[in-house]
Amino acid sequence: MSDNPSQHPAGPTQELVSDVFARGCTSRAAFEDVTSKWASLALLALGESRYRFNALRRRIDGISERMLSQTLQTLERDGMLTREVLTAIPPRVEYSLTPLGARVAEQLRGLADLLEASVPELQTARDTHERDRA
Repeated sequence: MSDNPSQHPAGPTQELVSDVFARGCTSRAAFEDVTSKWASLALLALGESRYRFNALRRRIDGISERMLSQTLQTLERDGMLTREVLTAIPPRVEYSLTPLGARVAEQLRGLADLLEASVPELQTARDTHERDRA
């Protein structure tokens, strides 16, 4: 590559600019994936420990087998978790977070902690809203 400044673009090319507000940005697609209810809960659970599929399904109360499978595939595609097939009889599969997934889960944990600590305030707001609508 030449050191001649006239041959370099004035700034980064559009492909290198990340903007979660831009429709086609990879970060926006990953943001949508991570902030879905089931993906957020899966990341939070995997932030606690490695899980086998059925144990993870039990940990995330209310998720269907199909939805968990789709969620895990999406998070694996985005580089948030790894799927490890363990040689055993019968074969076992364990899921764990990648370094990126662990960083994302840590941020989600802060949000979850805030919401859990705010349950009385949330309930009061919901009750007030319902009463005012009646």
